[in-house]
Amino acid sequence: MTYRLVIGNKNTSSWSLRPWLAMRHAGISFSEVNINLRDADAKAQILAQSPAGKVPALLSGDRLIWDSLAILEFLAEAHPEAGFWPKSRDARAQARCVSAEMHSGFQALRQHCPMDFLARTPKAELADEVAADVRRIIALWRDCRRAFGADGPFLFGTFSAADAMYAPVASRFRTYLPSLAAYGDDGAAQAYVEAVFALPAMLQWEREARSEIAAQG
Repeated sequence: MTYRLVIGNKNTSSWSLRPWLAMRHAGISFSEVNINLRDADAKAQILAQSPAGKVPALLSGDRLIWDSLAILEFLAEAHPEAGFWPKSRDARAQARCVSAEMHSGFQALRQHCPMDFLARTPKAELADEVAADVRRIIALWRDCRRAFGADGPFLFGTFSAADAMYAPVASRFRTYLPSLAAYGDDGAAQAYVEAVFALPAMLQWEREARSEIAAQG
């Protein structure tokens, strides 16, 4: 199966990171169509690939999948060996719940702490609505780890689509909140962030983000 993944800038395109990380981690081969979202004609470039006008978009032969969570679902069905969803029904249901909550929620965190993958700009304090988002995410991570994470360092033990969905949040925390203790973390959330950033695919994304910035001047 031949795949093309249309993505934006690696330093800032949080939605692009999700399917890219999942596919790289699983060893699923694909080519990249990289669009600099700062280009004056970026919208036209994206529309040439996807009528939705947004990244990411996955092209599989003649089939276009244009939403990050839909891409992960498509890949989970096409590549069951990748284990993108947990095997047990209860864990799988929770993984889909937390992924959907990430997909549609946490607007305050997105607005006030946009992904800036390479930056380190700690915030001394957060607006109340942002702090509430952070506390909710830490609680979600803790619940997943306690209930289903005994077999590894990720939300459901081994890497899953849920981890791909929350990887940009791990990036936001590293950029803006190097310590999570003030938001209810007992150390588990910090350990989870470190596990995400230890992934070889995440390290590759970081290297390529640096290369992109250098190339763009």
